[in-house]
Amino acid sequence: MIFQDNVIKEYLKNVYFITGTPCGGKTTISRELAKRHNFPVYDIDEQFANHQKISNAAFQPSMNKVFKDADEFFGRTVEEYKEWLIENTREQLDFVLLDLIRLSQNQTVLCDCHLTMEQAEQLTDASRIVFLIKEPSNIVDDYCNRPDHQDFNNFINSASEPEKAKAVCNETLKSLNENHYNAIKDSDFYWLERTPKSTIEETVRKVERHFEFFKEDFRMEDFEA
Repeated sequence: MIFQDNVIKEYLKNVYFITGTPCGGKTTISRELAKRHNFPVYDIDEQFANHQKISNAAFQPSMNKVFKDADEFFGRTVEEYKEWLIENTREQLDFVLLDLIRLSQNQTVLCDCHLTMEQAEQLTDASRIVFLIKEPSNIVDDYCNRPDHQDFNNFINSASEPEKAKAVCNETLKSLNENHYNAIKDSDFYWLERTPKSTIEETVRKVERHFEFFKEDFRMEDFEA
């Protein structure tokens, strides 16, 4: 069954999407917004295991592909690895959309996710999505240094040649996100780029302004350019 874009957008009108490129700050900003405004956060990465349990290998083969160890996982070519990641995201999206429709019927939901430009245009209006981006280099080191990605850190370091595994993973993620990064910057969507000078407070305020999440105790001059 295929739903038209206007139908999907109507059923997702209470969902605000926080997407972008790896290490752009999606998780940090979505959770800070949730804390300030008492909104639930729907993190698609956290939901993957639940979706995998109800998936079917005949319809979601990438979600059900099993790797015996880190050497097999990172031993693929960059193109094979990239195609698997793309298909995983595409297959999971059906589960994600149904979850979001159910969760957002009577409340605002923040969705921490990975959307392509095409998917963003199909699923939501520009006023309900922000792209948080970071130049896609050294992504693996950024991941490994994050407290919430220590499982990934342990897995990649379990490879017989960890540095080679990291190089393959870095090249894959760079290849996957480089064009996406540039396309976002050339688009009409609202985007914010993470730099060494970026702060959580500043970024949250800008996203709040874009989404019009104004709290009563905020002064309008706080939102001047």
